[in-house]
Amino acid sequence: MTYREAIDFLFGSLPMYQRIGSAAYKANLANTLELDRYFGHPHRLFPSIHVAGTNGKGSVSHMLASVFQEAGYRTGLYTSPHLLDFRERIRVNGKPVTEGEVVSFVTAHRGVIDRISPSFFEITVAMAFEHFRTRDVEMAVVEVGMGGRLDSTNIITPAVSVITNISMDHTEFLGKELPSIAREKGGIIKPGIPLVIGKTEPEAEQVLISMASESRSPVVMASRCYEPAFNTLNTEGRLLIRYRKPDMESGNQISNPGCPSSPATLLTVPCGLTGHYQMENVATVLTAIDLIRKQGWDIPGEAVQKGLSGVVEITGILGRWQTIGNNPRSICDTAHNRAGVEAVVRQLGQVPRRRLHIVWGMAGDKDINAILPLLPDQAEYYFTRAGIPRAMDEKRLQKAGAVFGLKGSSWPTVEEAYTAARNRAMPEDLIFTGGSTFVVADLLKSLGYG
Repeated sequence: MTYREAIDFLFGSLPMYQRIGSAAYKANLANTLELDRYFGHPHRLFPSIHVAGTNGKGSVSHMLASVFQEAGYRTGLYTSPHLLDFRERIRVNGKPVTEGEVVSFVTAHRGVIDRISPSFFEITVAMAFEHFRTRDVEMAVVEVGMGGRLDSTNIITPAVSVITNISMDHTEFLGKELPSIAREKGGIIKPGIPLVIGKTEPEAEQVLISMASESRSPVVMASRCYEPAFNTLNTEGRLLIRYRKPDMESGNQISNPGCPSSPATLLTVPCGLTGHYQMENVATVLTAIDLIRKQGWDIPGEAVQKGLSGVVEITGILGRWQTIGNNPRSICDTAHNRAGVEAVVRQLGQVPRRRLHIVWGMAGDKDINAILPLLPDQAEYYFTRAGIPRAMDEKRLQKAGAVFGLKGSSWPTVEEAYTAARNRAMPEDLIFTGGSTFVVADLLKSLGYG
């Protein structure tokens, strides 16, 4: 079996949510638990950090892994979805699982795959945990796929649980109200395991705090430990963030016992991910590092600085406010739900340019009436679709956009849409591509990444 044959088998024979949507969703852990027994419970043989949330969980996972690697630990990283190559999902010290290892896994375990008929995500999680076991990782950072309670990653008992934030997404599975979504995300909370909560809405926050209390899990609110004071770009093009740390008199130390007891007044850190929304994610990472240090892990300040600054190079993360061209400046971002798009649009408004060109595509199951009104009407649009079955038809998207004053043309592929934008844009213009992880993936592939 070749690598291409192994990947075709995984993509073609097993239900994959990212491609076909709800038909691939499994609302229980039965297959995951059976696979875990088959492999001998590999997740019990390495410590882990579990990261859930609506937005930011991928960035936080990559940053945590980068910091642990810089601290000298052999670090596993499991994330989803991938952008360019399946192997991005499973990394050790920043290096993806090899093609040969994927082939060996599928070949060796084809029998149990055929017998159980797991989803694509279920077998991928099993592959990741088995890979981490065989590579003797000293820490694994594991990103939740969707939700938390019923996610295949939720069999682990981590050293720290992290929930980056909660907003509206995947409502057909997780619930149509924030408290319902919070209960699903909060399903990763384990008895006695510290929980870091990033910035989230009060109604969701209260649900998580209540769930943690029932589990006797200490809770630390990242936004009350590290408050962004300002940000800028340094000479290396990194996002430079300065944080205020709460004083003892503020009361935040009492409500957040996990915060450092005697911090410096200000802390400045560089981050290789330059989206302004990363300020909240970095605060979450710093808080998680504080907690893990209390458990005896040696994470020097220098490792934090280097890990955050070099996260792109160290872990290979792509598609987060990524600059892919200049003259005209071209940026892409994988934000695809309301909260993520709002953050991206805010930053777009701060970028100097003459005219704005937006290459935009969405998944067919997204609420276009909630997303399209967020987009700027002072832009030329190039509506398109990613090359997956779930993608929304570009002409439908164009028609819906016109209702909200979004004017432009439609293109059958992302490559054609981006080429059209490049041809029309002047050097002082700005091109933004987004709306879907898979739109960004198609763009990066067409530009020769990976």
